[in-house]
Amino acid sequence: MYGGDLLVRGGRVVLPNGVFRADVLILDGRVALIGKDLREEGVEVIDAGGKLVFPGIVDEHVHMREPGLEHKDDFTHGTKAAAAGGVTTVLEMPNTLPPVDSRAVFEEKVRRLSSKAYVDFGLYGVIHNTNLDRFGELVNSGAVGFKVFLGPTTGNIPPPDDGSLYEALLKSARLGVALAFHAENWDLVKYFTGKVRSSGRKDPQAHTDSRPSICEVEAIQKLVLLSRETGGYVHIVHMSAKEGVELVRRARAEGINVTGETCPHYLLLSTEDYSRYGNLVKVNPPVRDRANQEELWRAVNDGTITALGSDHAPHSTEEKSGDVWSSAAGFTGVQTFLPLMLDAALRGLMPITKIPELMAENPARLFRIYPRKGTLVVGGDGDLVVVDPGAETVIRREDLYAKHPITPYIGWRLRGKVMFTVVRGMVVAEEGKVVNGPRGVFVRRGADLGQQP
Repeated sequence: MYGGDLLVRGGRVVLPNGVFRADVLILDGRVALIGKDLREEGVEVIDAGGKLVFPGIVDEHVHMREPGLEHKDDFTHGTKAAAAGGVTTVLEMPNTLPPVDSRAVFEEKVRRLSSKAYVDFGLYGVIHNTNLDRFGELVNSGAVGFKVFLGPTTGNIPPPDDGSLYEALLKSARLGVALAFHAENWDLVKYFTGKVRSSGRKDPQAHTDSRPSICEVEAIQKLVLLSRETGGYVHIVHMSAKEGVELVRRARAEGINVTGETCPHYLLLSTEDYSRYGNLVKVNPPVRDRANQEELWRAVNDGTITALGSDHAPHSTEEKSGDVWSSAAGFTGVQTFLPLMLDAALRGLMPITKIPELMAENPARLFRIYPRKGTLVVGGDGDLVVVDPGAETVIRREDLYAKHPITPYIGWRLRGKVMFTVVRGMVVAEEGKVVNGPRGVFVRRGADLGQQP
């Protein structure tokens, strides 16, 4: 049996092209019918009257830390958090220990995580200077795409040289595989960090000043040029700088294969929040000022930014407790991902239809798991989220499924509430509480409607 049997009745289904009242019938884990006044004997029923029904959220950017970094968090906690927050598929980054740079490591990670997944999951491979010859074997193993780190990262994976980047993008074009880039110029980061540190500063703002926009913009500019020359698929993740947004906007207008992602923390936090939260908001790239934030919102709404990701990046309490230079960059985010963006939509910062577009369909398309994931269509997986737009969510530390529930959002009051998270017709969480054991499955790239794991 692939999944459960469920009828979601009377809700307003939210898709990128509009909102309409409909019932959704799921049989054996697949969407069987979408229509009005549906009836089916012997199935579980959710009364969604007065509520919104979204396709299951696809978080394209999570670091669940397993294997090798379980002192920070692990796949059990991370996928429970995803389920509680309305995320039904996570795409897991490859900078674990060992890094996912070969078929053997990839397949061992699939084996290890499969028994622990509370939601469905896909895996990235990583590209560095010495594993380009394994590009094809990782694609054949089912990798949804590749992560390429141009700047310092957890795991200390060195950036590829320009020749390797060019070759990787030629392979990307040939095989139709997206490369997701952490776009910061490593040499510039080291240069500016040295300058700021030598001044003796230890205030939280020093982190932003040590990684100014030019670090991000230079990297994006180079990637746009390489994509133009090779036809490769460049996806810039966790965009934070307005000048970088403009580069992506122009590239897309020229028909270059460049897309962009940003994250809730860049849209909802700025350098003004350092005085309130200190190093809690330390992330890479750093949060920037309001002018950068306003341009990110413009890009979300005009289609320049095509995806949102949480950049879920948990660390231990000890690792987040140092000064600005020793404190780790990143914090837990998968559980608060949908609640934060739902609140933003209900407050009018973006249309409600941007949620299924940027947080489900577009990521699923880019990483080739659509239409099995990322939408509600007959034959696709019965993944959905039922939301009460009239209720309220209060982010509380004790409600977060994390070994170290560290986030600046504790105490935030948000409009809307995730009521049910459904993965392949099975209710996995209700009102923020996980209600079943691990039932998630591995999702390969190219998982079309006819394939099952």
